[in-house]
Amino acid sequence: MAGHSKFKNIMHRKGAQDKRRAQLFAKLAKELTIAAKMGGPDPAMNPRLRLAIANAKAESLPKDNIQRAIDKAAGGAGDDYMELRYEGFGPGGAGIIVECSTDNRNRAAGDVRVAFNKNGGNLGETGSVSCTFDQVGEIEYAARVASADAIMDAAIEAGAQDVESDADGHWIYTAREELYAVLASLQARFGEPSTARIIWKPQTLIEAQGEQAEQLLKLVSALDDLDDVQNVYYGFEISEAEMERLGG
Repeated sequence: MAGHSKFKNIMHRKGAQDKRRAQLFAKLAKELTIAAKMGGPDPAMNPRLRLAIANAKAESLPKDNIQRAIDKAAGGAGDDYMELRYEGFGPGGAGIIVECSTDNRNRAAGDVRVAFNKNGGNLGETGSVSCTFDQVGEIEYAARVASADAIMDAAIEAGAQDVESDADGHWIYTAREELYAVLASLQARFGEPSTARIIWKPQTLIEAQGEQAEQLLKLVSALDDLDDVQNVYYGFEISEAEMERLGG
């Protein structure tokens, strides 16, 4: 288990699904509003909004909700949102990056700090963790879309940097500035992806086991539950066997 959407899939199975779905919908709607405010409400002219719409549709956010979130930007919603990044360490020294969209810097910082402190972690200085991550584009396709070889060939042809495939799906990684071009090429061949976004990808992963693994899961879950938090990225992995043990 690496630092991408597999964690969210696992947490959705472990947690209260209705609550987590409501939280996910709220975060998707916030991203739609912010994207529309920053780049305009026309997705044809706003790449960030195109991604936000595609990701919202992939998570089954209703069409009316999508339009309502975009319309909020025209009404002034999103004016006060700040995009902030916090960096810290979990139990065992695993690096964690937290991206927030908030209208209250003090609240966001306080809530993130409390989540770290209560779950065996601590906040670090800006740059203390991001230096061990790369900011890249990530495109995810379901495993059923194509074989690993077909995805690999198409991704290389499109200009991607790396591909990871397993039974859960395919993850294509691109240079940050190449995400939209690679995405367009893959869409023409495989259709809409499950998600496409800019992420922080860890350069190395700490293997977490036992109590450390349990604490890290609790920390990431606590951060993900915060209203101001949009994304959480982390530099640890947990084996499938360990996840099964913790899930039991």
